[in-house]
Amino acid sequence: MLDANKNIKIVDFSLSNIYQPGDLLKTACGSPCYAAPEMIAGKNYVPLKVDVWSAGITLFALVCGYLPFEDLSTAELYKKILIGDFEIPKFVSPAASDLIKKMLNVDPETRVNFEDIFEHPWFQQLPLDPELLDESKAVSVIIFFIQNRVYLYRWFRLTHLSWSR
Repeated sequence: MLDANKNIKIVDFSLSNIYQPGDLLKTACGSPCYAAPEMIAGKNYVPLKVDVWSAGITLFALVCGYLPFEDLSTAELYKKILIGDFEIPKFVSPAASDLIKKMLNVDPETRVNFEDIFEHPWFQQLPLDPELLDESKAVSVIIFFIQNRVYLYRWFRLTHLSWSR
């Protein structure tokens, strides 16, 4: 999918959910590798908190080239997600690593929110139109920003660093 400026957008509405502000959800939806721990545990969850988790998975995948949680067994995959069992490669900058860890915090109560992400040093490296800092657009803004930052990471990795994990 492309936006009006022909920027690539990441979209997957096949397993999405609709809610009203303030609602807690219980329905599990989305791809298993992107599912937040609270969703896997069958708990009621805050939709924006699981969106932060999924955006963190996307950030990790785009920066690192693979998913943080992978396993052939769905049960083992869920165990890894529930305890936050992942490692960030050494080539990832300290700022990006810090943001990923905060987004993939298994405790939704202490996981960063979109406002925190917008204020994070890694996110602040490029100017962003203040009009885009609207919670209803937060996931799209983060994905757009991640895509643009990842081009810089890939260039740096290809010109300065090895591909070793």
